[in-house]
Amino acid sequence: MPKAVWNDLVIAESNDTVVVEGNHYFPRAALREDLIRDSDTHTVCPWKGTASYYTLEHAGRTSADAVWYYPEPFPEAEMVRDRVAFWKDVQVVD
Repeated sequence: MPKAVWNDLVIAESNDTVVVEGNHYFPRAALREDLIRDSDTHTVCPWKGTASYYTLEHAGRTSADAVWYYPEPFPEAEMVRDRVAFWKDVQVVD
């Protein structure tokens, strides 16, 4: 089962991931709420839309903008709606 791991913590785990451009998008409900806080960062993908971010925090450690999601994806990217993906120091393992 794919897992997203940060600082030896499993922050998301699900058999229901969607792989887009090499990134596993996990169901939003699979993400641990106790480790995230909203970020003001936004980026734009020409075919997915505007991405928003979460910062991870735990035990004095922070990974700014390590989680992204598309609140209102474009129609061709509907498969990522209500899902999150990871980068920076988060590893996705099977």
